[in-house]
Amino acid sequence: MGKSNSPPPAGHYNANYGNFETELYAQIRREAFGEDIGQNSWLTAEEQDRFLEWLDISPGKTLLDVACGAGGPALRIAARTGCSVVGVDVHEQAVTTASSLAARRGLAERAEFRSVDATEPLPFSDASFDAITCIDAINHFSDRLRVIAEWARLLKPGGHLLFTDPITLTGPLTNADIAVRSSAGVYLFVPHGYDECVITQCGLQLLVCEDATANMARVAEARRAARASRSVVLREIEGDQAFDSQQEFLAVAARVAREGRLARFVYVSKKLS
Repeated sequence: MGKSNSPPPAGHYNANYGNFETELYAQIRREAFGEDIGQNSWLTAEEQDRFLEWLDISPGKTLLDVACGAGGPALRIAARTGCSVVGVDVHEQAVTTASSLAARRGLAERAEFRSVDATEPLPFSDASFDAITCIDAINHFSDRLRVIAEWARLLKPGGHLLFTDPITLTGPLTNADIAVRSSAGVYLFVPHGYDECVITQCGLQLLVCEDATANMARVAEARRAARASRSVVLREIEGDQAFDSQQEFLAVAARVAREGRLARFVYVSKKLS
């Protein structure tokens, strides 16, 4: 994609999104996350339920999910709260899958998915959304101040922004750790405290900052184990190099999280005016 702030390359995600609806990948998600809600991050259903308590969304309100992936988490929110959702993602395969899932679940009237590069200004009017989420993807946007300012523009007064930052520096990392942990495109590593400052700079009021590192470590370990038990068939689908790279990524993600060196935080903020 060429630009220094471009999102992760599509090749890293093609296997997951291309095979997303197969029973094999659904089984892996169930083993890794406990419940398959169509996620491709560190998000669990229990965690999302806690997030919903902070978002203040209900029928008649609209949520924007940035980097929505294959749409599963956004569709679960729409089904549970009665709100409308708009999901944007740079990967066309993910958006195609999300639109298909919405139709099959009878949510097409309240769920729209678009292929959009979220590093650029988003194609929506000011104050279009009651809530905005970005789960485990803000680290792919190198100009964080501009991105959060754009989200603030899109929020209605009183609206809530919730995002998770899964690569917050909380300890020493080697160059090898960083290379593996950032092997799928652009990754912005920031020290703890940076996100809070940017939120304030963008005119938002910080409501919640919570450490969610333990969940990331557990999910990374579980995903790696679930994939390892199916290594033969996954190697046929993904190829040896892609399979081995993802296993190494998950191993390093689990280790540096477990050791408290690279953390995941959830932030909730509110637009006051």
